[in-house]
Amino acid sequence: MYGRVLMVDPEKCDGCLLCVVGCSVAHTGAFELERAHITVYRADDDVFVPLSCHHCETPSCVEACPTKACHRDEESRRVIIDDSRCIGCKTCAVACPFGHAHYDPIARVSTKCDYCDGEPQCVKLCEPGALTYVYSDECSQGKKRGSAAVRAFMGRR
Repeated sequence: MYGRVLMVDPEKCDGCLLCVVGCSVAHTGAFELERAHITVYRADDDVFVPLSCHHCETPSCVEACPTKACHRDEESRRVIIDDSRCIGCKTCAVACPFGHAHYDPIARVSTKCDYCDGEPQCVKLCEPGALTYVYSDECSQGKKRGSAAVRAFMGRR
């Protein structure tokens, strides 16, 4: 069974931050962009790249979590953090090679993208259409390579 993934088309992103606003409101109930689970990076004057958790096949955050609060849901294939088991040690944030797990100082737990339980608000609000939520087997190899290239580029910044 294939899981669903968030696909990014950086050529369509205009940096409007609607995805970040939607994520913030969905997870906190308020306009708190710093608590959102998606970040839009400005790669160049007119190039913006929205990035979120990759729900890796072999997630470092899961392997590092001492309480197993960070774990993979086998049915959805999403990597999620159980707030009730998280001790806020930030080990998952340190372990993530992409920097997507992060500590929420207000909730006092680590957190990351959970695809809004299968209805990602970032996708719903993305007017330019830079974000889509598709089954992983629907992703073309070219898009996968493009996404990897974006991640590699952002890692050098």
